[in-house]
Amino acid sequence: MTVADVLLRPLVPDALLLALAAIAATALLLALLGRLPAAGWRLPPLLLLLGVLANPTLLREEQEPVPDVAVLVEDTSASMSAGERPEATAAVLESLAADLDGGRNLEVVTVEVPGGSAGTDLVSTIDRALVDVDRRRLAGTVIVSDGQVHDVPATLPAWARERPVHLLLPGREDETDRRLVLEAMPSYAMVGEPQRFRLRLADEAGGAASVTIRQNGQPLARVQVTPDRPIDVPFTLERAGETVIEAEVAGREGEVSEINNRTVAFVTGVRDRLRVLLVSGEPYPGLRVWRNLLKADPAVDLVHFTILRPPEKQDGTPVRELALIAFPVRELFELKLGEFDLIIFDRYTRRGLLPLAYFDNVATYVENGGALLVAAGPGFATPLSIARTPLERVIPAYPSGETPEDGYRPQVTELGDRHPVTEGLVRDWGGPWGPWYRMVGVETTAGQVVLQGLDERPLLVLDRVGDGRVAALLSDNAWLWARGYDEGGPQATLLRRLVHWLMQEPELEEERLVARPGDGRIEVERRSLSTEPREVTVTTPSGAELGLSLTADEDGVLRGAIAAEEQGLYRFDDGDESAFASLRPLAAEEMADLRATAAALAPLIEAGGGASTFTEDAGMPEVRRVGEDRARSGRGWIGLVENGRYRVIGSAETPLLPLWLALSLLIASQIFAWWREGRS
Repeated sequence: MTVADVLLRPLVPDALLLALAAIAATALLLALLGRLPAAGWRLPPLLLLLGVLANPTLLREEQEPVPDVAVLVEDTSASMSAGERPEATAAVLESLAADLDGGRNLEVVTVEVPGGSAGTDLVSTIDRALVDVDRRRLAGTVIVSDGQVHDVPATLPAWARERPVHLLLPGREDETDRRLVLEAMPSYAMVGEPQRFRLRLADEAGGAASVTIRQNGQPLARVQVTPDRPIDVPFTLERAGETVIEAEVAGREGEVSEINNRTVAFVTGVRDRLRVLLVSGEPYPGLRVWRNLLKADPAVDLVHFTILRPPEKQDGTPVRELALIAFPVRELFELKLGEFDLIIFDRYTRRGLLPLAYFDNVATYVENGGALLVAAGPGFATPLSIARTPLERVIPAYPSGETPEDGYRPQVTELGDRHPVTEGLVRDWGGPWGPWYRMVGVETTAGQVVLQGLDERPLLVLDRVGDGRVAALLSDNAWLWARGYDEGGPQATLLRRLVHWLMQEPELEEERLVARPGDGRIEVERRSLSTEPREVTVTTPSGAELGLSLTADEDGVLRGAIAAEEQGLYRFDDGDESAFASLRPLAAEEMADLRATAAALAPLIEAGGGASTFTEDAGMPEVRRVGEDRARSGRGWIGLVENGRYRVIGSAETPLLPLWLALSLLIASQIFAWWREGRS
């Protein structure tokens, strides 16, 4: 397009040109007032001189229109996947794309707004997208969203104040949504103690509904809930570690989606202070190893007795002069035995303190879920060994009577490489282990050997008995590692893991299935003493069942992963172990209410004269180009401002008074003026 215009390109400074114009005007005025008609003939040359000095120029420009910028915003957050919204959104976007590309001199900038941990940050995403856009070209913003937006600022951005913002909602204005809201849930809870969580049902349609509560996939309760009347649901954690609490209400016909009809919470179970009974026999250099280890853990209450004065020691010393107390045998091994989480016999032999009935109590305690650790010394191989008591039925190793004292370095067995008590000890220590010099020869009757000593004999044997656990450490030389003798060894790590395994810490289970949610996927890990591949059945939140193969990695751990496209609780089961994982909603606020609404974006829409439209109710609005001062929305249409911006691709200037023409006219006008003056 060619555009012509006349411009002044003065040949002298503007001030001089104005002064000459003032002189010409004054002369004309004086000529008129002095009734000197002839003087008027002097003015044309002067005016012509002014015209020459002003240098009028014809400017011709070749202009190319610059398209305006329309910002098309697509909300891709989690709430936009509810119900039939994806299909409706695709139809809206297709219609808009065809409308905006229809020869309207528009450049469309598409912005995708993902969800986040704090909700849908739509405004800040648009701000970042407009950093490189010339705001003078902005025609307006069209947002395709359900309106669940959580970052509208109090001070609106310039693009919303100066140009229209239109919201297209792929839904209906009268949508309803039944949803469960978890109002209160403890993150941590004591194992075995009654707990409660608060649940509320929200439903615009009203009416009570039945809510099913599950704990670790097992039914916990079924309760009737009335909308907007919170209820407290009791539960008790049965184990330490993570527990899954799931609440689900049946779907209702006509609601937007059933995605938020289920809520999932993870509660970490913690034990109260663990009570450990440590009974030490004759003093030896490693007497304080167990005591120091257990006292270093603030979660452990340690009751420690060292038997320094057996009943047969009668030397006549008055009792009042003894700094010792009587061993409370009946209180510990009969009245309060069940209160302990772990019992340790450290180099203890029968010395007449404990009747056989009390050893039977300890064996029963183990079978009912207790934990026993036998740290054996030379006395374990004698006829006074505690293995020759009713404890024989729970201790997995029976003494052979030998106590070799040749030096050896403890070795992790092939099984121990995969057992959580000894797994990675060699790798993590980073060097050779120091030697031990004594061990007790045994014949294993049960259990699993995870450490071996001299001549590959059992050194650490672990076993499960009934509901409880037993460990036999068949040497009293662990203290050598604690003192760093000849390179030392991982004494603290080994004994700490051993104690925690005995007290059934979930992280140290030999057979464990773990599911960890990630970015759009769930990684599954199977800890096992076997490296055979396993098949896991995956149950998705919608109830579909999938198969997942787990294969061993280099470290022997079975691993696999599955893409997770649904929000909610996934269940994993391999026939022996089960696990749960939930792709937690990216924004709890957004998923709490799935109804389409224009309320959150109303300030932006009103500021620039835009409009909000529910496409399923009113259909797709017509897109029009409007002037800056015209209405920007109306019934059935939305407007984008026409800015009229352009760029110059070529120009040419032509003087209207060329020098030769100006000089000729100047001479002619002066001669004519002289001639007229001569005749007057």
